[in-house]
Amino acid sequence: MKYELSFLPLEASEMRVETEEGKPKRIVGYAAVFNRKSEDLGGFVEIIRPGAFRKAIGDGADIRALFNHDPNYVIGRTTNGTLKLEENQTGLKYEVTPPDTQWARDLITSIERGDITGCSFSFRVAKDGEKWSSQGDLQLRELIDIEAVGDVGPVTYPAYPATSVSVRSKQEVFESYTAEEARARSEAAKIEARRALKLRKMRLELEKVK
Repeated sequence: MKYELSFLPLEASEMRVETEEGKPKRIVGYAAVFNRKSEDLGGFVEIIRPGAFRKAIGDGADIRALFNHDPNYVIGRTTNGTLKLEENQTGLKYEVTPPDTQWARDLITSIERGDITGCSFSFRVAKDGEKWSSQGDLQLRELIDIEAVGDVGPVTYPAYPATSVSVRSKQEVFESYTAEEARARSEAAKIEARRALKLRKMRLELEKVK
């Protein structure tokens, strides 16, 4: 099963390099922020609700921090303690201690200079872990239960709509599921959209009566 990607720009990720005397530098920030709508991802917007990561980052989760989602550039890992993940009221916070290698030192310098300004994470949604509804001309996808987090880390191009690498169509979302899951979730999305449209029409009719 494929992983989806989600991106955060600097102002949301709060990514920064922290230095403590006698200890190696750390990269600290948020891989995801709760209750914050994404830009248009291809006919829908996305929002992550509090509690979505509780299972995914629980005991025994083996999650890596990567630069640009590249497995050749491993910054840290939860199982050896070089990557720490925490879900708090803001979102999914991470703290990673990069290795003492030339590329990792270059990465830290690029973050400090402001050349690298965003963060991303890959994920899979749990069964029944999402809710679709109407949001004006768009549909709203609410993520309430993330089954697994593949990796987190700094990325060169974090903006939602600005680059082709970050744009996900609704079709691509469903392609990350099995055929059976895709059919079920697609039908659920249609039902939610019809229900929302019906409620909207009812509210308009009531306003006319008033």
